[in-house]
Amino acid sequence: MSVPFPFDNTYARLPGRFYARVPPTPVRAPRLIRLNESLAAQLGLDPELLAGEEGVEVLAGNRVADSAEPIAAAYAGHQFGTFVPQLGDGRAILLGELIDRAGVRRDVQLKGSGRTPYSRGGDGRAALGPVLREYVVSEAMAALGIPTTRALAAVTTGETVIRETVLPGGVLTRVASSHIRVGTFQFFASRGDVEGVRLLADYVVARHYPEAARSERPYRALLDAVVRAQAELIARWMLVGFIHGVMNTDNTSVAGETIDYGPCAFMDAYDPGAVFSAIDRQGRYAYSMQPAIGEWNLARFAECLLPLLSDDTDAAVAEAEQSLDAYRPVFEGAFLGGLRRKLGLLTEREGDAELGRDLLQAMGANGADFTLTFRRLSDAASVREDGAGVRSLFANSSAYDEWEPRWRRRLAQEPADEATRRAAMLAVNPAFIPRNHLVEAVIRAGVDEGDFAPFHELVTVLSNPFEAQPAFTRYAEPPAEHERVLQTFCGT
Repeated sequence: MSVPFPFDNTYARLPGRFYARVPPTPVRAPRLIRLNESLAAQLGLDPELLAGEEGVEVLAGNRVADSAEPIAAAYAGHQFGTFVPQLGDGRAILLGELIDRAGVRRDVQLKGSGRTPYSRGGDGRAALGPVLREYVVSEAMAALGIPTTRALAAVTTGETVIRETVLPGGVLTRVASSHIRVGTFQFFASRGDVEGVRLLADYVVARHYPEAARSERPYRALLDAVVRAQAELIARWMLVGFIHGVMNTDNTSVAGETIDYGPCAFMDAYDPGAVFSAIDRQGRYAYSMQPAIGEWNLARFAECLLPLLSDDTDAAVAEAEQSLDAYRPVFEGAFLGGLRRKLGLLTEREGDAELGRDLLQAMGANGADFTLTFRRLSDAASVREDGAGVRSLFANSSAYDEWEPRWRRRLAQEPADEATRRAAMLAVNPAFIPRNHLVEAVIRAGVDEGDFAPFHELVTVLSNPFEAQPAFTRYAEPPAEHERVLQTFCGT
């Protein structure tokens, strides 16, 4: 029995210059590694059928579902600050769109599904390691409450790909609110195709920001909405110590989701200058640089919309600048609000920003683990706790000892009782994140030994990041010195 995919495609109805119609390239011997059964059910798909032989063939690209319209999307983008006028889906194919059980339109895309007209000489395939990495990290981000693309399935192909070495191949099935990027707008703007920009803007408004259509100035409302979505997104991922690693404009979703998990990483010890991406040699996308880069990317988006904002160039620029001026306040408000909650502060008072900033500075100077510091503060917030668990994370414990009394005085001003405060803190301070050494370990087991049991266990643990899970405490620990991962790689 075939798997019914009730695709309802709209992007494929846009003009032909928006994409190339191309089917996936079949692979030799597809085998399912993992199916995200809960996500499949949300999408209205039958997990049992999807995990069957014909379902796996669809997930590998060997079979095209009846209602699919496979396309590779065109886009451009600034990569590390340098503009590339044509990028596009070089190893990904959008099968189509589904309306999920909540009524939300979702893209279903295969990554590693073969060459497209945008492959630029590449093989269009994905190595298994990056497929496993994106599955782990994207699902962890979803569990952490960060807007993100999702992983529906991972399969092996029975074939190899050549990177620095010969590696097993894989295909990831990715689900997103859409795959439209700042770079998609840049593709048309750089060609002077104002009508293409307008069509794309109208499509994004209808699909993602329908309230903008009711505005007197819909394109300004669109810009405002994307600015806010990106500012809040970056604040939210920084509050869990995430470093995207490659925040190019072609990796910036206008839907406000985290997209393209290549050389991403989570900090262990707090370090505002942390860089893990092997291709980010200048630290352009370091942890602390992410807010500024987000603003820079949005400025490139605003440039694309200028002809839609006003026929008068000066007036259009003024509109764009006014919209972009909102970015910093939104980001800072979202970050400070999140930091308050991490510290157990449910009300706002003057001095909160300084209190949070001073803790981060002390953590950075003393190698304190980002995730564990906040998690242990959840217990230390009790008047019966002396904070020894937090103190032990600081190389110089006096740095914490100097800060702690200020925090306790501030907590005393909160109206919430201890139990309420602790529950609120545990709900925003995860015990489990996809630490780099854990992700690397499951990749090595899968790629080198064909053993996916560690991968499955890690995905399961990370699906409940805020629960204590006593049986899996080792997953909450920072790496030993010999386990530290200093670089992450794109490698798809």
